[in-house]
Amino acid sequence: MLQEARCAYIIIIMAVYWCTEVIPLAVTSLMPVVFFPLLGVQSSKSVCLQYLNDTTMLFVGGLIVAISVEQWNLHKRIALRVLLILGVKPALLMLGFMIVTAFLSMWISNTATTAMMVPIVQAVLDQMDNTEYDVTMMEQATGQTNTVIELEEKNASDPSSVHVISNGQVPDDPRSSEEKKMRKRVCKGMTLCVCYAASIGGTATLTGTGPNMVLKGQMNQLYPNNNDIVNFASWFGFAFPNMILMLVLAWLWLQCSFMGLNFKKSWGCGTERTAKEKAAYNVLKAEMKKLGPISYAEFNVLLMFVLLVLLWFSRHPGFVKGWAARLFPEGEKYITDSAPAVFIALLLFILPANKPKFIGWNPSMSDPEQTEEDIKKPFLSAPLLDWNVVQRKMPWSIVLLLGGGFALADASANSGLSAWLGHQMTPLGSIPPWAIATVLSLIIAVFTECTSNVATATLFLPVFSSMAASVRIHPLYVMLPGTLSASFAFMLPVATPPNAIVFSYGHIRVLDMVRSGIVMNIIGVFCVTLAINTWGRPMFELDTFPAWANSTANQ
Repeated sequence: MLQEARCAYIIIIMAVYWCTEVIPLAVTSLMPVVFFPLLGVQSSKSVCLQYLNDTTMLFVGGLIVAISVEQWNLHKRIALRVLLILGVKPALLMLGFMIVTAFLSMWISNTATTAMMVPIVQAVLDQMDNTEYDVTMMEQATGQTNTVIELEEKNASDPSSVHVISNGQVPDDPRSSEEKKMRKRVCKGMTLCVCYAASIGGTATLTGTGPNMVLKGQMNQLYPNNNDIVNFASWFGFAFPNMILMLVLAWLWLQCSFMGLNFKKSWGCGTERTAKEKAAYNVLKAEMKKLGPISYAEFNVLLMFVLLVLLWFSRHPGFVKGWAARLFPEGEKYITDSAPAVFIALLLFILPANKPKFIGWNPSMSDPEQTEEDIKKPFLSAPLLDWNVVQRKMPWSIVLLLGGGFALADASANSGLSAWLGHQMTPLGSIPPWAIATVLSLIIAVFTECTSNVATATLFLPVFSSMAASVRIHPLYVMLPGTLSASFAFMLPVATPPNAIVFSYGHIRVLDMVRSGIVMNIIGVFCVTLAINTWGRPMFELDTFPAWANSTANQ
């Protein structure tokens, strides 16, 4: 019992430090390296091995590819292209922002996605406001009435008086204050939708956000013989439909709460907003123009990115033999998702950023300046990615945070703390499993509002796994909802970096975020409960208690 108590003591101290952030999260994550060996819980050798394991390498490989996408502004091109296709009616514009943000945050970090999207949203909103103001001022000056203003000034006096009324128009005052309020609400809705979509989008892929990687690592650690049940393809199959459902519900909720369900206005059945729509469209076009035509480097990065996703999906799809098993002897045993991730990362440092040039033996002398310029250029092009850029942009703190979590999970399994915890939770067996999963999702969704998402997943997942073993339910039945709920930090600016970025622009008060966030949390828990009890069951065979979980429980 002494060893379990020592292990629990360190975990409690780390939990307190993670929640209060008295020292940086990454530094807290290094505590097991010092205290587990000192207290005799585990040897230094076995603790340190946890910090850079297979899951961490998968995360690092994925991040390097994401950094190259950011470096060449490919994410911005994708975003603007989708927004231009979807159109600029207010409801569609919000949906466009959400789809783009969610899609990008599946592959690159939620923080980077939000940091890129918010200025685009800001520019579009500013331009829409300016156009509305310009059109109104022009009307007042010339006394002409066109359809845009006719609708806005139904209650204005006859056209002759328009000349007389100054800028501080009295008759229109109540109307303009109403317009201002509406504009403010649209602004809040449009900016909030970005940080929510970033958090939701991150849940769809295994490398999308930290908690997903924590689950993958802890499954490998606690259940070494789990037949690679959580891999890129199986996670995507489960989490992607859930993300789409959440995105649609979030969009409807933000529409209702900030723009009202006035379909004529939102979907633009009337002619009222043509000038504003044109303005928004022009901003997007101008941004697109700034990017210029797609460059050789961008095309290469896109190619590498698509190749990586294809390699991940086809490695071990489950229903057919993947390339790992077909091309390499005993491939499925040796090759995991981290191999293709690091392979593509290596290629990014090798492939050239500029078109390779082939110099002829007799360069034509018809254009001597041109030839001289060509000679001055270096023969070898720079690669697509530079290590200095990776070093600067890589979130090393999350890599350490993951490592610290894996060290905790490993120590609690080996010291017997997990088994003891599981034993204490046996009475929960009388409650139906779906109720357990729902309650745990709610607890984590609340807890993650004030703690780092990765730290939340790290603390709770080993406890959930031991509980599942004692109640004899499939470990993923409680671990999957718990992992997804760790990403539902919707209520506070401090809960997650995307919220903080959006809040820093100053359109939103904390109260606005809390009000919207409570409903978003309920939507999230509802969707996860639905997912795990419908398509999750056959995918992961959740109705059975698997043999691999049993063997670990008996160790």
